[in-house]
Amino acid sequence: MIAARWGVTDAEVAASQPCDALAGEGATHADRAISIAAPVDVVYRWLCQLRAAPYSYDLLDNFGHRSPRTLTPGLERLAPGQRVMRLFTVASFAHDEHLTIVSGGHTAVTYAVAPEPTGTRLAVRVAFALSRAVTQLLLIGDLVMMRKQLLTLKTLAERDALRR
Repeated sequence: MIAARWGVTDAEVAASQPCDALAGEGATHADRAISIAAPVDVVYRWLCQLRAAPYSYDLLDNFGHRSPRTLTPGLERLAPGQRVMRLFTVASFAHDEHLTIVSGGHTAVTYAVAPEPTGTRLAVRVAFALSRAVTQLLLIGDLVMMRKQLLTLKTLAERDALRR
């Protein structure tokens, strides 16, 4: 499908993610990834910050409010059922490994972090359990929004890593 991949390797696409089981058999996957010059713990902490804001195009997906540019204390204490980016809830997580969120029983997303020689690899899979036509529209919008989100998280995590 159009817009189903951005920045990912074939191995990342082939890897299983926690969201796969939540979306069910036959779900359409969108995979996105980015390398970040920051340690895993810094990148993961910024993923926890998604509880506060989406970090994408704030005018569109945060009602015009700017996503915080500093970490909010306490957001790293995750629990199933917590709200994430207003539309999602925490389904599961493993500290410094993944954050998996769900919305409406038809969309599941896993943000997975892994160390790499120059920092951290952040791979995201979105699984849609919707009709093909609806999914294709969502894939295009998701690519635009997720790309911005990943680039913003990269900038913030790299900035914080330099301050250590």
